[in-house]
Amino acid sequence: MQANLSCSKDDNNKESRGALVVLEGLDRSGKSSQCSRLVSYLEGQGLSAELWRFPDRTTNVGQMISAYLSNASQLDDHTIHLLFSANRWEKRSLMETKLKSGITLIVDRYSYSGVAFSSAKGLDIEWCK
Repeated sequence: MQANLSCSKDDNNKESRGALVVLEGLDRSGKSSQCSRLVSYLEGQGLSAELWRFPDRTTNVGQMISAYLSNASQLDDHTIHLLFSANRWEKRSLMETKLKSGITLIVDRYSYSGVAFSSAKGLDIEWCK
């Protein structure tokens, strides 16, 4: 695998911000495996990298999403779409902090998945964006 990510210094000799790398794709297409491999590769190159997954089921909203995905609760399609979006917003502050501190985030699914899944269920694609 070849990557062209490097950790550079800015004018104040501080590490530059980290990169946000998102892998999207079909269920069971290897996203998680590739994300893990990329994090390992970057760490092997001496870069700070973390693997993130969405939905993040460890948060309050993530637990509601988890219940929906395991058929333990029923939600309107608009509601679950907004919960997925809220789940990403829950992590926004931490994501921003990590990126500003030079940590590269490798993300297994992000907002594009929400648009794809919800529009496939018949929701207006412009609303989903």
